[in-house]
Amino acid sequence: MSSDSPPITSQRVCFLLHVKPERLDEYKARHANVWPDMLEALRETGWHNYSLFLRADGLLVGYFETPDLPAALQGMRQREVNDRWQAEMASFFIDLGGKHPDEGFLRLEEVFHLD
Repeated sequence: MSSDSPPITSQRVCFLLHVKPERLDEYKARHANVWPDMLEALRETGWHNYSLFLRADGLLVGYFETPDLPAALQGMRQREVNDRWQAEMASFFIDLGGKHPDEGFLRLEEVFHLD
């Protein structure tokens, strides 16, 4: 990469979902063994540095970085593996409003970042 190249910027995305309390153990088990083709699809469509944090009452906080959020979401919409994963995961959540989990999350506004 030349020194004339513009820096690659990423959006930091933080979101909330709520896992049903009676399904917490199963949810954690599923994420201990995410399908390899799902992991590959996430990487290929721009989901980087992706983490999920789960509170004992089911509050789920997700964080990832992406160069282009709309493109990352659209890229996953086009992946068959994402359709299967989202269909399996939807029953774990409260209040998705009929959407898949990757479209039904509440995105949080970033108000501070220490570089």
